[in-house]
Amino acid sequence: MAESQTAAEKFGKLLDVMKRLRSPGGCPWDREQDYLSLRRYIIEESYELVEAIENEDTGNMREECGDLLLQVVFVACIAEERGDFDMAAVIEYLVEKLIRRHPHVFGDVDVKSSEDVLKNWEQIKIREREGRSQDSSLMAGIPRGVPSLLRAYRMQERAAKVGFDWPDGDAAAVIGKVDEEIAELKEAISNGCPFEEVEEELGDLMFAVVNLSRHLRADPETAMHKACGKFASRFRHIEEMVAKSGRQWRDFGLDELDMFWNEAKANRQETRRAF
Repeated sequence: MAESQTAAEKFGKLLDVMKRLRSPGGCPWDREQDYLSLRRYIIEESYELVEAIENEDTGNMREECGDLLLQVVFVACIAEERGDFDMAAVIEYLVEKLIRRHPHVFGDVDVKSSEDVLKNWEQIKIREREGRSQDSSLMAGIPRGVPSLLRAYRMQERAAKVGFDWPDGDAAAVIGKVDEEIAELKEAISNGCPFEEVEEELGDLMFAVVNLSRHLRADPETAMHKACGKFASRFRHIEEMVAKSGRQWRDFGLDELDMFWNEAKANRQETRRAF
């Protein structure tokens, strides 16, 4: 209880500091901010926390948690000034929602697995939206601003909860769908279709690949993040070889650059075998 009270006291001090910054005698920059101006910082701080987690850097995680919390407190302070809501209302609503969405912990609902928990969670969310006369579709509530891979993953995940999905564990069927979308994209390109149609087919292919990643129990954002890291590492090797040669980039043909790429690829495979 003492630790909890200490955290509460420190949180209260954080609120006081933020209100001081927003006061007439506070910080000019902080006073100029509004809901819309904070959007970019909320997004940036979220990504910085994710990066710290991926790097398993607990010291940086602590700092980034604070930076993200600051954005929540910032929004709540602006809301209090406008008379929209305050931090107490945010916390109260969150606590009530957590209790309401965990009837297997705070109520008498029985669950057998995490999958049951997620199904109940989605059904409760639908009832909540219906009670507020909001869109009750399973597709509702997925922000359009989230990365497209994540949005596709969440949409497919929700559809799967009501049975609209390929059979679980049957990756071959999903791979067949990916092959089908590749064929349709090739056909659109070879037929000289308008850009919009080619773009649509490309989107269908990417959506199918996300579906494949879900069936393989792989997070598409994580997979793509690793692919980007691999590309960056191999391209750095190409840059290093070009620099060592003393020649200019324009002096290299694609065959030579591709040879450097394959060297980097082989070196990575050797490292894998070494471990």
